[in-house]
Amino acid sequence: SIVENLEIAVAEGFVDKIDDRYRFAHDRVQEAAYNTVPAHERCRIHFNYGLELSSLLIGEEEASASLLFTAVNQLNLGGPPAVQDKGQGITASRLNLRAGKKAMEMSDYETAYSYFDNGISFLSENHWQEHYKLSLELFSLGAKCAFTNSDHTSLKLLSGQVIANARSYEDKLAV
Repeated sequence: SIVENLEIAVAEGFVDKIDDRYRFAHDRVQEAAYNTVPAHERCRIHFNYGLELSSLLIGEEEASASLLFTAVNQLNLGGPPAVQDKGQGITASRLNLRAGKKAMEMSDYETAYSYFDNGISFLSENHWQEHYKLSLELFSLGAKCAFTNSDHTSLKLLSGQVIANARSYEDKLAV
């Protein structure tokens, strides 16, 4: 059983048991254990863990920022290669949008930009046609953060995408 294996690890000094909780005895032990998992599997594990955590956020618009950031960071560690269907990619994009907005509320524009950029990376090839509003928000808010961060290259790229794909003059004014 898992508990028996953990008790062996405690006896060997790799894991500490405090009350009913276990933790690695040292960061290097944790790192060594982590590195035994092949990279492609780690991506899937991170992504699936992020999806599981994000399920706790459903219907909770005012959920803890910490839980939101933790879930989204796990999704982003998995990255687009871990996506198994379009729905998962859209979920990851939406959660990155939500996390980016939350980071903007905290005036952390560098982190917000990172979330918007990751959200864009999870979009499918035809995202402007299939998920227009989501695409518009990710690109527009990413451009605003790039402007605030004085990242002129990203600003030009993101705003160019909005101008090229926006369906209305009002949407183009957003950047």
